Amino acid sequence: MHERKALMAELADGFVALPGGIGTLEELFEIWTWGQLGLHTKPYGLLEVHGFFRPLLGFLDSMVRAAFCAPSTARCSWWMTIRRGSSSGWQPIARSRSPSG
Repeated sequence: MHERKALMAELADGFVALPGGIGTLEELFEIWTWGQLGLHTKPYGLLEVHGFFRPLLGFLDSMVRAAFCAPSTARCSWWMTIRRGSSSGWQPIARSRSPSG
């Protein structure tokens, strides 16, 4: 699996985590960690669909409050959110450091 992810990281221009399960989280956090370690400088982010990642973002905020990580460490490069009732179906939050914009 590591070889597959290494190839994905090499070929990708950036990374987007869509709502998913444990495998999605594992891949998101590996890419996030690689970015923090300077192993890549590619953008990585979340596609926030109807609040799916809200509990995860709250957990990351609690890690910052407890001084387990810096605020800059607890944020993706960007967020894209989909909200119910938007006319286009998409309401982007480009290059946002927080889900609230």
